[in-house]
Amino acid sequence: MNIAMGADHAGFEQKELLKNYLIEQGFTVHDKGCFSEERVDYPDFAKTVSEAVAAGEADFGVLVCGTGIGMAIAANKVDGIRAANVITPEFAQLAREHNNANVVTVSGRFVDLETNKAILDTFLNTEFGGGRHECRVSKIMELE
Repeated sequence: MNIAMGADHAGFEQKELLKNYLIEQGFTVHDKGCFSEERVDYPDFAKTVSEAVAAGEADFGVLVCGTGIGMAIAANKVDGIRAANVITPEFAQLAREHNNANVVTVSGRFVDLETNKAILDTFLNTEFGGGRHECRVSKIMELE
């Protein structure tokens, strides 16, 4: 499975740790930056990762910033993206099952590394539930 991954300066440290964790789990990770803790603008990385997912170059996207909120807002501006800011593994499961989210955003400042690992495990291993949720996701996509 191919994962596009990005972060801003506030998420850089956890992005590096989560990237290595995903590689150890057997995922192919395409690091779209940033590549240091030097200040950058998160929309640039949300755009790059989301465009890779929307184009089919990656199966899923993972974005890390201070809260995950800004990344989710920016990522959702890209057609075809359903980004969810997730703070618990349970939210990750529901984002996939109910919303067919294809990008997960996490907090590098307010959520600890072990919880973010559990979020990624759950997000990347949960299937979309389909059924009654299919119509709802279609309605979301019609808003583009």
